[in-house]
Amino acid sequence: MRVLLVGAGGVGTAITRIAARRPFFETMVVADYDLGRAEAAVAALADAGRFRAERVDASDQAAVTALLSRHGCDVLLNATDPRFVMPLFQAARAAGATYVDMAMSLSRPHPELPYDECGVVLGDAQFAQAADWEQAGALALVGMGVEPGLSDVFARYAADELFDEIEEIGIRDGANLTVDGYDFAPSFSIWTTIEECLNPPVVYEADRGWFTTAPFSEPEVFDFPEGIGPVECVNVEHEEVLLVPRWIDARRVTFKYGLGEEFIQTLRTLHLLGLDRTDPVTVPSAAGPVRVSPRDVVAACLPDPATLGERMHGKTCAGTWVRGTKDGAAREVYLYHVVDNQWSMAEYGSQAVVWQTAINPVVALELLATGAWSGAGVLGPEAFPARPFLDLLTAYGSPWGIREQ
Repeated sequence: MRVLLVGAGGVGTAITRIAARRPFFETMVVADYDLGRAEAAVAALADAGRFRAERVDASDQAAVTALLSRHGCDVLLNATDPRFVMPLFQAARAAGATYVDMAMSLSRPHPELPYDECGVVLGDAQFAQAADWEQAGALALVGMGVEPGLSDVFARYAADELFDEIEEIGIRDGANLTVDGYDFAPSFSIWTTIEECLNPPVVYEADRGWFTTAPFSEPEVFDFPEGIGPVECVNVEHEEVLLVPRWIDARRVTFKYGLGEEFIQTLRTLHLLGLDRTDPVTVPSAAGPVRVSPRDVVAACLPDPATLGERMHGKTCAGTWVRGTKDGAAREVYLYHVVDNQWSMAEYGSQAVVWQTAINPVVALELLATGAWSGAGVLGPEAFPARPFLDLLTAYGSPWGIREQ
């Protein structure tokens, strides 16, 4: 397997550190708009012989296609933010490469009823091309991070091995992470965080289909394992709600994120001031008027999450809560994966949130390389058997857990 990894930020760098310990691939080309970042990711590896750095603009489909062809890469792994999903997705198809991402194509709210009806939903642009991928015998594995990704694998495992009927699948994400020296320092890309938290959340119900609610709706307190404890979680737009019902029979699917009241109020303030907008505005500068995106300004004013590891303390938990019946009796479980920031920093030099995201596409690549996973079309993680993934995740030294509720 020859892999083109596009994006050498926090998650991309963590991917290289995890993959460097595994023998399943021949070459990994690490490409970024900033060649220095790609070079730094490769230079940090103890054994960099299978890695090389390149510069590429992820928005330039033709350039990415050419890079895939030049290096003979048969897989494109997208570690950029969702703005670049479609050019990378289409570049992989043009080059005849397998495509893997961790976040799907962007949504657009319903123009008239944003908090009731769906407009363009996450992944719509990719699924619109599913027939072409399937007819070509090509695979696009979409949403293969931690959430979406591992959370979807947990849903598949629950459906196959733990339940006869499922009432609800609810992704629940929480943490007790703190960052020394910062009152507000998101542990993941603020660009993506604003996108998913301020867009109308999507909920799925079998008798209604997909519909939307207001941001931060349906608050609930969820007790997270391994010492994290109770965290208030709210509805947030996320890919699992769009993916899970395509392959798993459940009466209701939700995604709730443990944000905390201070984080929610900060996001609401950004929205009130228009600082969550992506359309450029004109601002004065020493060189004359310039056009900038308010959201890009917010991102530039905050610390890079990849650099916060030494200041971070605590654990992050991603998991899937499932309620239903087994052998005629009611059952409720929480399948989860916890990463301690102290461990991930000591073992990999990567902070917990980006490391937890990064390990899952590497596991998926190894399953594709060995043939344990295979398929054609645009497929989510729940389209594949869960047990090989969970067994290999444990073999990577990162076990998962299950708690009867």
